[in-house]
Amino acid sequence: MPKPDLNRFYPLNIAVLTVSDSRSCDNDSSGDLLSDSLVQAGHKLAARSLLPNNKYTLRALLSHWIASSNIQVILINGGTGYAKGNCTIEAITPLLDLQVPGFGELFRQLSFSQLGSAAMQSAAVSGIANDTLLFAMPGSGSACTLAMQQLILPQLDAQTGPCNFVAHIKNSPSKSCGG
Repeated sequence: MPKPDLNRFYPLNIAVLTVSDSRSCDNDSSGDLLSDSLVQAGHKLAARSLLPNNKYTLRALLSHWIASSNIQVILINGGTGYAKGNCTIEAITPLLDLQVPGFGELFRQLSFSQLGSAAMQSAAVSGIANDTLLFAMPGSGSACTLAMQQLILPQLDAQTGPCNFVAHIKNSPSKSCGG
């Protein structure tokens, strides 16, 4: 199997999901931020949705996206903290074939410099399901910016070495680590 060209950028098909009981499509600033960031980085917005905190509704949409041959990455914002009713983590976790614990660990470490000990209340999580990469992060704009700029976008670029997630998702140019 050929290795990806580490000097080339591969645009990925990415879906964005906002989980919120208070936002609407008209004021989903964090969903806008994620969508704009991925497009500016050269990726394609394959789907976008906003759903309330209901783990079964979330699982239904996520399962559909995970099964899709078109969607390679799913970005989820909101519903990851300890507020009453939040259920994003409970909705996602059973769907994952493999967890990527480093995302949550690094997100909380980077958040600590901004939030102090409150960073431990973020249940940011990542994993792979059916060769689809999922990232769940808090819904605040600053959390989405931090996750996208420092963690997610670099890992969605085949030029990032020694390894990145491009080689591990469906329809990737290669299924091997780019080293």
